[in-house]
Formats: sequence, C-alpha cells, structure tokens
Amino acid sequence: MPSRPESPPVRMHADELDVGEALVERLVAGRFPHWAGLEVRRVTSAGTDNAMFRLGPGLVVRLPRLPGGARQIGTEHHWLPRLAPHLPLTVPAPLALGEPGAGYGLPWGVYAWLDGTDAFDAPPGDLTAAARELGRFVAALRSVDAAGGPPSYRGGPVRAGDADVRTAIRDLGAAGALNARAATGVWEDVLRVPDWGGAPVWLHGDLLPGNLLTSGGRLTAVIDFGCFGTGDPAADLLPAWAVFDAGSREVFRAAAGADDATWERGRGWALRFGLTAEHYYGEICGNGTNPVLAAVARRTVAEVLADR
Repeated sequence: MPSRPESPPVRMHADELDVGEALVERLVAGRFPHWAGLEVRRVTSAGTDNAMFRLGPGLVVRLPRLPGGARQIGTEHHWLPRLAPHLPLTVPAPLALGEPGAGYGLPWGVYAWLDGTDAFDAPPGDLTAAARELGRFVAALRSVDAAGGPPSYRGGPVRAGDADVRTAIRDLGAAGALNARAATGVWEDVLRVPDWGGAPVWLHGDLLPGNLLTSGGRLTAVIDFGCFGTGDPAADLLPAWAVFDAGSREVFRAAAGADDATWERGRGWALRFGLTAEHYYGEICGNGTNPVLAAVARRTVAEVLADR
C-alpha cells in the first residue's frame, strides 16, 4: 500500500525522533510481512514519550519517540502478560516485539487495539464509581510480587524534583499564573513527609486522564505503561488530584489503601507533575507544544491547592 501524505506531528522535544506512517509501514513490512499492506494511521494522543499508529482494524503499533525510550517497549512486552491476570481493569496486550530497522534504531511493539476513548475527551460519567475502580486497580497492582521488576523513574523520592518544582513555582508565579506562596507551602509540607521505607512495589507511574480509557461512561482500561516499574507506590495516587474531585477523592484513597504518609507523598507527586508539566508544555513559560497535557497539569495543581 503506498504511503499517503501526513501532517508532521508537533515536536515536543529537541531530541525527538522522526516517526511517521511511512516508517511504520516499512518496519511492519520488514519484520512482520503477514501484516504488510494493512492501513497505518497515526493515533492522535497527548502522550510525550511514544507515538501510536493504528495497524488495520485490530492492531496498534507503539514506538518510542525519544532516544532514551528503548527500555519501555521491552519492559511492557515482558511484564504486562504476567500482570494482566491479576488486574481488575483491561491493560494492553503485547502481540509482537519489533527490532530496530528501516532507519529507526529502537525496539517497537505491536499490541491489540483497545476500544474506548481517553478520559480527557470522555471523562467517566460517575466519578465515584471510577474512583473505586481505579483505586482497586492501584491496590491490585501493588499486591503483585515485584521481585525482579525494573525500577520506575517515578518510584523514587518525590523530593528529588525539588529544584524543578521550585523553578516552576518561581516562573509561573512571576507570570501571574500561580499562587506561588500557596504552592510553596504545600510543597514544603511534602518535603517533611518521611520517604517510603517499604520494599519496592509495582506502580503504573502515569495514571493521567490520557492513559485511562472509558466506554459508555465507565472506566474500562489503563494504557501506556511506559513509566511503570517498582518503587514507592505514591506516584500512583496522582489521579486523586489529576482525575478525581473533592467528592470522589476519598473513595479512591480508600480503595487504593493509602496510608497517611503515602497519601501526602502522592499529593507531592501531583503537585510536582502539575507544576513541571505546565512549566514545560504550557504556553506561558513553556514551549506550548502539548495543550492537553498542560490543561491536565493546571487542573491538577488547582485541585491540590484547593484540597489543602
């Protein structure tokens, strides 16, 4: 099938790789000739680390868009089939692992396509029910034996982002886009919370609206495990502020089984994500390349500050 013209995607990073439909067609034809000729269509997404392409009606190709993304695809293909039977929501099903080629130097993967709409475009109709379901997912993931699992870069201490958080507070505050005093107060409260002292556990690491699928108003699937691994489970409490509201937040906490210290570190992760994502991707201080993620970030910060 000849390649059809496509509009180049917005580049969010200086070191971003050129990944397009023509490349995917060449990769698939070279590695999986039985799928050659299936239509390839880019999937519009606010994701920052990977590009997604529909492959025919039932498949999706996932490729890292950054040079450092080589580990993500292999990790998903190794671990997701082992974790999926233990989880109460659907997760991606890896089908085939592609090798570098056709001028592209990283591993890539083919997965089963999951129907649904992301929760940014189609939020759950019943936030309380969704909070309970996602909290149970977090608890179930944490309960799976994590021996041998790779560390998640969001599984370390939230305080490691102190310099970036303070830079974002300074710049957004100076621009009039943030109550810098209130944000600093919340962040400094987080820094006084003890670090995780338990054994590493599994965490998804990126439970944002764009990585949750809904269908018929219900939460149905969790996607994009590019950040997942082992460590402190606090980052998986991020949706308490990024997805839910005051009326559903405690339902999520109860279902997730978060103790006080982990909850406060989760609040810190929500603030850290919100401030740094708005600072990098937003139009006021950043590069303006990802308005969806910037909107999620602003909403998250607002919920954290209102919840204090």
